[in-house]
Amino acid sequence: MTKMDPISLDEHPITIADLVSVARHRAPVAFSEAGRARVARTSALINQWVAEGRVIYGITTGFGALCNVTISADDTHQLQENILMSHAAGIGNPLSEAESRAVMALRVHDLSLGYSGCRMETLRYLLTFLNEGVTPLIPEKGSVGASGDLAPTSHLGLVLIGRGEALHQGERIPGRLALERIGLPPLALEAGEGLALINGTQVMTAIGALVVHDALRLSKTADIACAMTLEVLMGSRSEFDPRIHLVRPHPGQIATADNMRRLTADSEIIASHAGCTRVQDAYTLRCSPQIHGASKDAVAHALRVVEIEINSTTTNPLIFADTGEVRLGGNFHGQPVAMAADYLSMGLAELGSVSERRIERLVNPQLSELPAFLVESGGLNSGYMIGQYAAAALVSENKVLAHPACVDSIPTSANKEDHVSMGTIGIRQTREILGNVENVVAIELLCAAQAYDLIGAERRLRGGRGTRRAFEVIRRHVPYLERDRDLYRDIAAMVRVVRSGELVAAVEAAVGPLNGTGDAPSGGHRLAIGADTAVAAEEGR
Repeated sequence: MTKMDPISLDEHPITIADLVSVARHRAPVAFSEAGRARVARTSALINQWVAEGRVIYGITTGFGALCNVTISADDTHQLQENILMSHAAGIGNPLSEAESRAVMALRVHDLSLGYSGCRMETLRYLLTFLNEGVTPLIPEKGSVGASGDLAPTSHLGLVLIGRGEALHQGERIPGRLALERIGLPPLALEAGEGLALINGTQVMTAIGALVVHDALRLSKTADIACAMTLEVLMGSRSEFDPRIHLVRPHPGQIATADNMRRLTADSEIIASHAGCTRVQDAYTLRCSPQIHGASKDAVAHALRVVEIEINSTTTNPLIFADTGEVRLGGNFHGQPVAMAADYLSMGLAELGSVSERRIERLVNPQLSELPAFLVESGGLNSGYMIGQYAAAALVSENKVLAHPACVDSIPTSANKEDHVSMGTIGIRQTREILGNVENVVAIELLCAAQAYDLIGAERRLRGGRGTRRAFEVIRRHVPYLERDRDLYRDIAAMVRVVRSGELVAAVEAAVGPLNGTGDAPSGGHRLAIGADTAVAAEEGR
């Protein structure tokens, strides 16, 4: 394995790619001298104020509705441990190891900006956890998404003081044992550190960053699947003429049309039916730039929100060391992430919905002019019949999951916290939808590749520049379905290919970078009307 360069978690800004490297690929993490200086300056102020007996929320007072209870200097250390123990009320399955690592990385980054008052020693523990592979077990449920992700992040904090549970070398162990294994004693928290560790949007944002990263890849993959389906259903390229999209210039629409033109360029299959009698394609093909494009715009919005959030301070109180002031605010409120999560959920759900309808067109001989359920000897063999059933089930499930979480609020903390975002619920729903859509699009890719083989045997025609390459990748992992076999294995193999990025990488090597969003396309969509406007004339319709 190639040795990775350390990622400095106190750099500003960090990127989603940085976070993915730390979370999923275990990139080593580091901290600069400038970051150490910021942290030390704020920590010194906290110590000074405690010594002076100043009343500061969460540092020398209770929390939430107990903010009017002043805590003595002698009890400030116990206060910090108490907040971790009392707030660690998480429920349900733990976050994945990658998600928990992303939470830790974001917590370090937030605290490194110097507005929260944690000591460098506390951050050193978190950095050591990341570098030594100690991952706190964080239950995924229990956050209402305001005052930050208090319950789940408290479970992270417990391991620092030798409580809670952690994963280490694939083993679930008590927090104290995890510390022993990496040579650290339980951490004694100083004034304000308990609250600083848990008060923020790091859980919803960590999940959100990983979901957005995967949504960008899925957005491109959906275009690849659509282009393959368009070809084997004898669709037209004329609907991707740039002039159509320039007169309704939604960024995602323009970007998708550009992708589709390049994916299907030089398609012998499409050229074979130039001038045919069909007037227009079905909406799932003809309107793919408009449908996929709207989803791309949802991905773009979520990307912008997450990029801002991962580089923000979301704790309370905020300490401004340059002026020696404390300000109480509400940056912990997850509403921006919550609304972006719900919007992204709808965008991804629609990619699945339109993909399932294309699957139906592929397996239905009345719509495709292909063998029923894409298999020879139908009746004896059922082919991809139940693949469409599975896709339909996932799409229906997504309709439930896409109900917005952010429109709900239940007051907490004796009505002191009287409006909450439910953002962590929302992004968990988005994560589930994403996985469902990856499976749906994988089924479409399998069906489209099967149709390529069926067409090829009869007509010996090649697909477009991008779709040809996609077909080659699919067939490296999943063979032609000559007769019925365990279909779930093929679907699982195709999902692995999608998630690995191999499919997108291979196609991009053939056609150039594809646009994952409209606002910030990786390849840059072409807005000028150029040679591609000839597609309508080439096809005679």
